[in-house]
Amino acid sequence: IGTCCRQSHERKAMTDDRSTSLLESGGGSGARNSTDTPSLSERDHVRPLHTPTKLENNDERFEEDYDLHESTSDETDIYYVKQRRGYFSIGFSFVQTFVLGLMMWQCGVAPLDVNPMVGPYPDALNYWGAKNSVLIIDDGEAWRLITPILLHAGVIHLLCNVAVQLETGAFFEREWGSGKWLLIYLSSAIGSSCLSAIFMPGQISVGSSGSVCGLFGAKLSEVLCRFCEARRTRQQRIGHEVRMEQCRGIMCSVVIIALFSFIPYVDWAAHLGGFLAGLVVGLMAFAFSVDNRCWAGIWFLIGAALTIIFFAVSLNYMYTEVDPPEEMRDVCEYYRSYFPDYECNCQLNNGEN
Repeated sequence: IGTCCRQSHERKAMTDDRSTSLLESGGGSGARNSTDTPSLSERDHVRPLHTPTKLENNDERFEEDYDLHESTSDETDIYYVKQRRGYFSIGFSFVQTFVLGLMMWQCGVAPLDVNPMVGPYPDALNYWGAKNSVLIIDDGEAWRLITPILLHAGVIHLLCNVAVQLETGAFFEREWGSGKWLLIYLSSAIGSSCLSAIFMPGQISVGSSGSVCGLFGAKLSEVLCRFCEARRTRQQRIGHEVRMEQCRGIMCSVVIIALFSFIPYVDWAAHLGGFLAGLVVGLMAFAFSVDNRCWAGIWFLIGAALTIIFFAVSLNYMYTEVDPPEEMRDVCEYYRSYFPDYECNCQLNNGEN
Protein backbone atom coordinates (compact mmCIF):
# COMPACT_ATOMS: atom_id res chain seq x y z
CA ILE A 1 0.00 0.00 0.00
CA GLY A 2 2.83 2.34 0.85
CA THR A 3 4.43 1.72 -2.54
CA CYS A 4 1.27 2.89 -4.30
CA CYS A 5 1.26 6.15 -2.39
CA ARG A 6 5.00 6.81 -2.39
CA GLN A 7 4.85 8.39 -5.83
CA SER A 8 2.90 11.21 -4.21
CA HIS A 9 5.84 12.07 -1.92
CA GLU A 10 8.73 11.94 -4.36
CA ARG A 11 8.98 15.70 -4.69
CA LYS A 12 11.12 17.42 -2.15
CA ALA A 13 9.02 18.66 0.79
CA MET A 14 9.99 21.69 2.81
CA THR A 15 8.17 23.24 5.75
CA ASP A 16 7.02 26.84 5.56
CA ASP A 17 9.08 28.78 8.14
CA ARG A 18 9.05 32.55 8.07
CA SER A 19 12.39 32.88 9.87
CA THR A 20 14.50 31.56 7.02
CA SER A 21 15.91 33.42 4.07
CA LEU A 22 17.66 30.67 2.13
CA LEU A 23 16.25 27.73 0.20
CA GLU A 24 18.07 24.76 -1.23
CA SER A 25 17.92 24.24 -4.98
CA GLY A 26 20.42 21.43 -5.48
CA GLY A 27 19.79 17.66 -5.62
CA GLY A 28 19.15 15.29 -2.74
CA SER A 29 16.19 13.34 -1.47
CA GLY A 30 13.78 13.31 1.45
CA ALA A 31 12.09 16.09 3.36
CA ARG A 32 13.99 18.98 4.79
CA ASN A 33 12.88 21.69 7.20
CA SER A 34 13.49 25.22 6.05
CA THR A 35 15.34 26.05 9.27
CA ASP A 36 18.24 23.80 8.25
CA THR A 37 21.38 25.81 7.43
CA PRO A 38 22.89 24.95 4.02
CA SER A 39 26.46 23.71 3.90
CA LEU A 40 29.24 25.50 2.04
CA SER A 41 28.68 23.34 -1.01
CA GLU A 42 24.94 24.07 -0.92
CA ARG A 43 25.51 27.82 -0.70
CA ASP A 44 26.94 27.70 -4.21
CA HIS A 45 23.45 26.76 -5.42
CA VAL A 46 21.23 29.07 -3.38
CA ARG A 47 20.49 32.74 -3.29
CA PRO A 48 18.87 35.03 -0.68
CA LEU A 49 15.09 34.92 -0.76
CA HIS A 50 12.29 36.88 0.89
CA THR A 51 9.68 35.08 2.98
CA PRO A 52 6.08 35.18 1.59
CA THR A 53 3.12 36.21 3.69
CA LYS A 54 1.44 32.83 3.11
CA LEU A 55 2.20 29.41 1.64
CA GLU A 56 0.63 29.92 -1.76
CA ASN A 57 0.38 33.57 -2.72
CA ASN A 58 -1.25 34.76 -5.93
CA ASP A 59 1.09 37.72 -6.03
CA GLU A 60 3.54 37.36 -8.91
CA ARG A 61 6.32 38.48 -6.57
CA PHE A 62 6.00 35.14 -4.79
CA GLU A 63 7.29 33.35 -7.87
CA GLU A 64 10.08 35.85 -8.28
CA ASP A 65 11.16 35.58 -4.64
CA TYR A 66 10.98 31.77 -4.62
CA ASP A 67 12.29 31.14 -8.10
CA LEU A 68 15.14 28.74 -7.52
CA HIS A 69 18.58 29.46 -8.88
CA GLU A 70 18.84 27.52 -12.13
CA SER A 71 22.43 26.42 -11.73
CA THR A 72 21.78 22.78 -12.67
CA SER A 73 19.57 21.03 -15.20
CA ASP A 74 18.35 18.40 -12.69
CA GLU A 75 16.89 20.95 -10.28
CA THR A 76 14.66 19.56 -7.54
CA ASP A 77 11.16 21.01 -7.15
CA ILE A 78 10.25 22.02 -3.62
CA TYR A 79 6.75 21.40 -2.26
CA TYR A 80 5.89 23.38 0.87
CA VAL A 81 4.20 21.62 3.80
CA LYS A 82 2.99 23.07 7.10
CA GLN A 83 5.03 21.06 9.58
CA ARG A 84 8.06 18.85 9.83
CA ARG A 85 6.50 15.63 11.12
CA GLY A 86 3.13 13.90 11.40
CA TYR A 87 2.90 13.90 15.17
CA PHE A 88 -0.57 12.37 15.55
CA SER A 89 0.16 9.77 12.86
CA ILE A 90 3.21 8.63 14.80
CA GLY A 91 1.40 8.85 18.14
CA PHE A 92 -1.62 6.80 17.05
CA SER A 93 0.64 4.18 15.47
CA PHE A 94 2.61 3.84 18.70
CA VAL A 95 -0.55 3.52 20.83
CA GLN A 96 -2.09 0.97 18.45
CA THR A 97 1.07 -1.16 18.54
CA PHE A 98 1.28 -0.94 22.33
CA VAL A 99 -2.40 -1.85 22.82
CA LEU A 100 -2.17 -4.91 20.57
CA GLY A 101 0.92 -6.15 22.42
CA LEU A 102 -0.77 -5.59 25.77
CA MET A 103 -3.92 -7.43 24.65
CA MET A 104 -1.93 -10.43 23.45
CA TRP A 105 0.07 -10.49 26.68
CA GLN A 106 -3.01 -10.22 28.91
CA CYS A 107 -5.47 -12.39 26.98
CA GLY A 108 -3.28 -14.72 24.93
CA VAL A 109 -2.96 -15.41 21.21
CA ALA A 110 -5.84 -17.16 19.50
CA PRO A 111 -5.30 -20.19 17.23
CA LEU A 112 -5.16 -19.40 13.53
CA ASP A 113 -8.52 -21.07 12.90
CA VAL A 114 -10.08 -18.54 15.29
CA ASN A 115 -8.00 -15.50 14.30
CA PRO A 116 -5.83 -15.88 11.17
CA MET A 117 -4.38 -12.39 11.70
CA VAL A 118 -2.12 -13.69 14.52
CA GLY A 119 -3.82 -11.84 17.33
CA PRO A 120 -5.99 -12.10 20.45
CA TYR A 121 -9.32 -13.84 20.92
CA PRO A 122 -12.49 -12.00 19.80
CA ASP A 123 -13.73 -11.62 23.39
CA ALA A 124 -10.48 -9.74 24.16
CA LEU A 125 -11.18 -7.34 21.31
CA ASN A 126 -14.71 -6.84 22.63
CA TYR A 127 -13.46 -6.31 26.19
CA TRP A 128 -10.97 -3.67 25.02
CA GLY A 129 -13.56 -1.65 23.07
CA ALA A 130 -14.33 -3.21 19.68
CA LYS A 131 -17.42 -2.15 17.77
CA ASN A 132 -20.27 -4.26 19.14
CA SER A 133 -23.66 -3.09 17.87
CA VAL A 134 -25.76 -4.44 20.74
CA LEU A 135 -23.56 -2.72 23.34
CA ILE A 136 -23.57 0.57 21.41
CA ILE A 137 -27.28 0.68 20.61
CA ASP A 138 -28.94 -1.08 23.57
CA ASP A 139 -26.42 -0.44 26.36
CA GLY A 140 -25.45 3.11 25.39
CA GLU A 141 -21.71 2.47 25.05
CA ALA A 142 -21.26 5.23 22.46
CA TRP A 143 -17.51 5.37 23.14
CA ARG A 144 -17.25 2.20 21.07
CA LEU A 145 -17.78 4.36 17.98
CA ILE A 146 -14.20 5.66 18.40
CA THR A 147 -12.21 3.07 20.35
CA PRO A 148 -12.05 0.50 17.49
CA ILE A 149 -9.40 2.63 15.76
CA LEU A 150 -7.00 1.84 18.63
CA LEU A 151 -7.47 -1.93 18.20
CA HIS A 152 -6.38 -4.40 15.53
CA ALA A 153 -7.31 -8.01 14.87
CA GLY A 154 -3.68 -9.11 14.87
CA VAL A 155 -0.10 -8.47 13.87
CA ILE A 156 -0.76 -8.73 10.13
CA HIS A 157 -3.71 -6.35 10.35
CA LEU A 158 -1.68 -3.88 12.44
CA LEU A 159 1.33 -3.85 10.10
CA CYS A 160 -0.83 -3.13 7.05
CA ASN A 161 -2.66 -0.21 8.66
CA VAL A 162 0.36 1.31 10.42
CA ALA A 163 2.40 1.15 7.20
CA VAL A 164 -0.15 3.35 5.41
CA GLN A 165 -0.62 5.56 8.45
CA LEU A 166 3.09 6.31 8.82
CA GLU A 167 3.68 6.73 5.07
CA THR A 168 0.71 8.44 3.47
CA GLY A 169 -1.15 9.47 6.63
CA ALA A 170 1.89 11.22 8.11
CA PHE A 171 2.53 13.10 4.87
CA PHE A 172 -1.08 14.30 4.77
CA GLU A 173 -0.69 15.55 8.35
CA ARG A 174 2.43 17.48 7.36
CA GLU A 175 0.46 19.06 4.51
CA TRP A 176 -2.74 19.87 6.40
CA GLY A 177 -1.52 20.48 9.93
CA SER A 178 -2.24 18.29 12.96
CA GLY A 179 -5.53 19.96 13.92
CA LYS A 180 -7.24 19.41 10.59
CA TRP A 181 -5.79 15.89 10.31
CA LEU A 182 -7.11 14.92 13.76
CA LEU A 183 -10.59 16.28 12.97
CA ILE A 184 -10.80 14.16 9.82
CA TYR A 185 -9.28 11.08 11.47
CA LEU A 186 -11.71 11.04 14.42
CA SER A 187 -14.83 11.97 12.43
CA SER A 188 -13.98 9.18 9.98
CA ALA A 189 -13.73 6.77 12.92
CA ILE A 190 -17.29 7.64 13.97
CA GLY A 191 -18.57 7.36 10.41
CA SER A 192 -16.93 3.98 9.91
CA SER A 193 -18.38 2.56 13.14
CA CYS A 194 -21.86 3.88 12.32
CA LEU A 195 -22.06 2.19 8.93
CA SER A 196 -20.50 -0.96 10.35
CA ALA A 197 -23.18 -1.11 13.05
CA ILE A 198 -25.88 -0.58 10.41
CA PHE A 199 -24.77 -3.09 7.79
CA MET A 200 -22.83 -5.60 9.95
CA PRO A 201 -24.65 -5.57 13.32
CA GLY A 202 -23.85 -9.22 14.04
CA GLN A 203 -20.07 -8.83 13.99
CA ILE A 204 -17.49 -7.15 16.16
CA SER A 205 -14.93 -5.16 14.21
CA VAL A 206 -11.72 -3.27 14.90
CA GLY A 207 -9.02 -1.36 13.05
CA SER A 208 -7.88 2.10 12.02
CA SER A 209 -8.44 1.40 8.33
CA GLY A 210 -11.78 3.22 8.46
CA SER A 211 -10.01 6.39 9.60
CA VAL A 212 -7.26 5.84 7.01
CA CYS A 213 -9.92 5.59 4.32
CA GLY A 214 -11.32 8.84 5.72
CA LEU A 215 -7.95 10.51 5.11
CA PHE A 216 -8.11 9.31 1.51
CA GLY A 217 -11.63 10.67 1.15
CA ALA A 218 -10.52 14.02 2.57
CA LYS A 219 -7.62 14.19 0.11
CA LEU A 220 -10.09 13.73 -2.75
CA SER A 221 -12.14 16.58 -1.27
CA GLU A 222 -9.04 18.77 -1.21
CA VAL A 223 -8.30 17.96 -4.84
CA LEU A 224 -11.91 18.75 -5.77
CA CYS A 225 -12.02 22.04 -3.86
CA ARG A 226 -8.70 23.27 -5.28
CA PHE A 227 -8.88 21.81 -8.77
CA CYS A 228 -9.84 25.09 -10.47
CA GLU A 229 -7.31 27.21 -8.59
CA ALA A 230 -5.07 29.46 -10.64
CA ARG A 231 -1.67 28.00 -11.43
CA ARG A 232 0.24 31.17 -12.28
CA THR A 233 3.13 30.76 -9.85
CA ARG A 234 5.70 27.99 -9.63
CA GLN A 235 4.52 26.83 -6.20
CA GLN A 236 0.88 26.73 -7.35
CA ARG A 237 1.84 24.52 -10.29
CA ILE A 238 3.90 22.21 -8.07
CA GLY A 239 1.04 21.96 -5.57
CA HIS A 240 -1.43 21.03 -8.30
CA GLU A 241 0.89 18.37 -9.74
CA VAL A 242 1.49 16.85 -6.29
CA ARG A 243 -2.24 16.65 -5.57
CA MET A 244 -2.86 14.92 -8.91
CA GLU A 245 -0.12 12.39 -8.13
CA GLN A 246 -1.61 11.83 -4.69
CA CYS A 247 -5.03 11.27 -6.23
CA ARG A 248 -3.66 8.47 -8.42
CA GLY A 249 -1.86 6.92 -5.47
CA ILE A 250 -5.02 7.02 -3.38
CA MET A 251 -6.98 5.10 -6.01
CA CYS A 252 -4.37 2.34 -5.87
CA SER A 253 -4.45 2.26 -2.06
CA VAL A 254 -8.25 2.19 -1.87
CA VAL A 255 -8.31 -0.89 -4.11
CA ILE A 256 -5.80 -2.68 -1.88
CA ILE A 257 -7.58 -1.69 1.34
CA ALA A 258 -10.83 -3.00 -0.15
CA LEU A 259 -9.22 -6.44 -0.33
CA PHE A 260 -8.80 -6.37 3.45
CA SER A 261 -12.48 -5.62 3.98
CA PHE A 262 -13.41 -9.26 4.29
CA ILE A 263 -10.86 -10.57 6.81
CA PRO A 264 -12.17 -11.54 10.29
CA TYR A 265 -13.27 -8.65 12.55
CA VAL A 266 -12.80 -6.08 9.77
CA ASP A 267 -15.71 -5.19 7.48
CA TRP A 268 -16.33 -3.34 4.22
CA ALA A 269 -18.98 -1.11 5.80
CA ALA A 270 -16.40 0.42 8.15
CA HIS A 271 -14.12 1.25 5.23
CA LEU A 272 -16.98 2.75 3.24
CA GLY A 273 -18.26 4.74 6.22
CA GLY A 274 -14.83 6.16 6.97
CA PHE A 275 -14.26 7.12 3.35
CA LEU A 276 -17.63 8.91 3.08
CA ALA A 277 -17.15 10.68 6.41
CA GLY A 278 -13.71 11.92 5.37
CA LEU A 279 -15.09 13.04 2.03
CA VAL A 280 -17.89 15.22 3.45
CA VAL A 281 -15.86 16.59 6.38
CA GLY A 282 -12.99 17.28 4.00
CA LEU A 283 -15.19 19.47 1.81
CA MET A 284 -15.87 21.64 4.82
CA ALA A 285 -12.32 21.55 6.17
CA PHE A 286 -10.59 22.47 2.90
CA ALA A 287 -13.12 25.03 1.73
CA PHE A 288 -11.09 27.92 3.12
CA SER A 289 -7.94 26.71 1.38
CA VAL A 290 -9.53 27.93 -1.85
CA ASP A 291 -8.24 31.32 -2.99
CA ASN A 292 -11.59 32.56 -4.29
CA ARG A 293 -13.74 33.61 -1.32
CA CYS A 294 -16.98 33.02 -3.17
CA TRP A 295 -16.05 29.42 -4.02
CA ALA A 296 -14.70 28.94 -0.51
CA GLY A 297 -18.08 29.85 0.93
CA ILE A 298 -19.91 27.59 -1.53
CA TRP A 299 -17.71 24.58 -0.78
CA PHE A 300 -18.06 25.18 2.96
CA LEU A 301 -21.85 25.27 2.78
CA ILE A 302 -21.92 22.13 0.64
CA GLY A 303 -19.53 20.34 3.00
CA ALA A 304 -21.44 21.44 6.12
CA ALA A 305 -24.76 20.32 4.66
CA LEU A 306 -23.43 16.93 3.56
CA THR A 307 -21.69 16.40 6.90
CA ILE A 308 -24.88 17.09 8.86
CA ILE A 309 -26.94 14.87 6.56
CA PHE A 310 -24.46 11.99 6.66
CA PHE A 311 -24.03 11.85 10.43
CA ALA A 312 -27.65 12.70 11.29
CA VAL A 313 -29.06 10.04 8.98
CA SER A 314 -26.49 7.41 9.99
CA LEU A 315 -26.85 7.90 13.74
CA ASN A 316 -30.63 8.15 13.61
CA TYR A 317 -30.96 4.99 11.51
CA MET A 318 -28.50 3.11 13.72
CA TYR A 319 -30.32 3.93 16.96
CA THR A 320 -33.90 3.60 15.66
CA GLU A 321 -33.89 0.94 12.92
CA VAL A 322 -31.06 -1.51 13.65
CA ASP A 323 -31.95 -4.54 15.76
CA PRO A 324 -28.63 -6.08 16.83
CA PRO A 325 -28.55 -9.79 17.81
CA GLU A 326 -28.71 -10.36 21.56
CA GLU A 327 -26.20 -13.22 21.42
CA MET A 328 -23.45 -10.68 20.73
CA ARG A 329 -23.89 -9.39 24.27
CA ASP A 330 -21.83 -12.38 25.45
CA VAL A 331 -19.08 -12.65 22.84
CA CYS A 332 -17.36 -15.48 24.68
CA GLU A 333 -20.36 -17.82 24.57
CA TYR A 334 -21.13 -16.77 21.00
CA TYR A 335 -17.75 -17.94 19.74
CA ARG A 336 -17.81 -21.04 21.91
CA SER A 337 -20.81 -22.18 19.90
CA TYR A 338 -18.60 -22.16 16.78
CA PHE A 339 -15.27 -23.27 18.31
CA PRO A 340 -15.61 -25.97 21.03
CA ASP A 341 -12.06 -25.36 22.31
CA TYR A 342 -12.49 -21.58 22.48
CA GLU A 343 -10.87 -20.02 25.58
CA CYS A 344 -12.27 -16.90 27.20
CA ASN A 345 -9.04 -15.92 28.92
CA CYS A 346 -9.56 -12.17 28.94
CA GLN A 347 -13.03 -12.18 30.49
CA LEU A 348 -12.11 -14.92 32.99
CA ASN A 349 -9.09 -12.96 34.16
CA ASN A 350 -11.24 -9.87 34.42
CA GLY A 351 -13.76 -11.72 36.54
CA GLU A 352 -11.12 -13.06 38.90
CA ASN A 353 -9.78 -9.58 39.45
